[in-house]
Parts: sequence; structure tokens; C-alpha cells
Amino acid sequence: MDITKLSKEVSYALRHAPWEYELELDNEGWVDIDQLLSALRIDEQWKSINESNLRKMIEVSDKKRHEIFDGKIRALYGHSVPQKVNKKVGIPPSILYHGTAKHLVERILSEGLRPMARQYVHLSVDIDTANLVGKRKDSSPVLLNVQAENASSEGVEFYQGNNVVWLAEFIPSKFISVE
Repeated sequence: MDITKLSKEVSYALRHAPWEYELELDNEGWVDIDQLLSALRIDEQWKSINESNLRKMIEVSDKKRHEIFDGKIRALYGHSVPQKVNKKVGIPPSILYHGTAKHLVERILSEGLRPMARQYVHLSVDIDTANLVGKRKDSSPVLLNVQAENASSEGVEFYQGNNVVWLAEFIPSKFISVE
């Protein structure tokens, strides 16, 4: 079984188009594992998929996009579904990073960071991850430094996606500088 392909399929189902799989996400993005497995098995390539395949997918993933708990599975971040996926507020590290395309920098420094097609702005705890994310939009991305601790102390809410990814609904420009 191609674990990378499975991860992409599950991510698409849980982050972007649950209705295509006839899945109902709860307000925190959880869905019953059995419901997801039944939906995936309709496709011939996933006919023999089971819960242990999903657990292995999560275990070997370096990006930690999903989690399983109490018979349910969810994507931890990256949602673009219309229904807001609620997150618990956390205390971010002092500094977070965001990689972006050069042509967007002036606008971000003027207007702040917005989630665009996602539900949340995605921030990274390290420069390497921010750089990798930024390269999806620009071969030489600009790295932005986000004063997360200061923003948090002034009321910006941050949510932990996983060990590396933090989320926010909006980051005002006064907390952003070019790295």
C-alpha cells in the first residue's frame, strides 16, 4: 500500500472535501474511522484498507497531519472546508515563521497575514519548515518573522496544529517582519 498516496487521499477527504466522501466532520474535525474506511473502500485501490493502515500512515508521516483517538480520526490543520474547525487556544513560542512568495510581502507587511483559502494562517516553529512551505508558492520564498509571544499577549489567539505548525486566524502586520 502506498502510504504517501493514502495520506494525500485522507488529507483531501478530511481537510478539503468531506462531502465527496459523504463524511460528516464534527465541530473539531473528527469523523468515525469506520465511516472514513467505508468511504475509501468504494475506490478499488483502497478496497482492503483497514484501521492499522491509517495508524501506520500517521506513524510514518514526518508532517503529522492526522491523529486518531477513541475510534475517530481528524486532520490536525490545513482545512479549507466552509465549516470552521474549532481549535483550542495555546501559548505559542516567542517567534514563529511564515514562508511566502516575494510578490505578497509588501501586502502582508501592510495588511497582515490572512488565511486566504484556508481556515487559519499556518506558521512554523522553524525556518526550514517555513522555507519548504514558501517554496510551494515561490522558488525563492521570503521568510517572515512573527512575534507570536507579543501578538498573543495583545489578544491574537494561536492554536497548535502539531509539533511544528501553529495556526492563527489573523496576524496583524505590526507583529510581522522580514527574517
